[in-house]
Amino acid sequence: MEEKQRHSVAIYGRRQLVMEGVIQVVSFDETEIVLETNMGALILKGEGLHITQLSKDTGGLTAEGNFNSFQYVENRTKGAGKGILKRMFK
Repeated sequence: MEEKQRHSVAIYGRRQLVMEGVIQVVSFDETEIVLETNMGALILKGEGLHITQLSKDTGGLTAEGNFNSFQYVENRTKGAGKGILKRMFK
């Protein structure tokens, strides 16, 4: 039986984000962080964003800044990793 991977997001005072279930960081700058998670692509937006900790082994990520929004981008087809990213950056 396949064990489900843990996925969680906690935001503290809109200034710190702690997350589990990160597969990779697709792109990041001070206004946007794009992640591939075990629950789909996730876009974090805000100001002064920076990643303070990332563990590829455990899938943990910690980021700081002023977070304004986060949005999951749904996987519409199976095995579509690059397809999702192409749609996001049109």
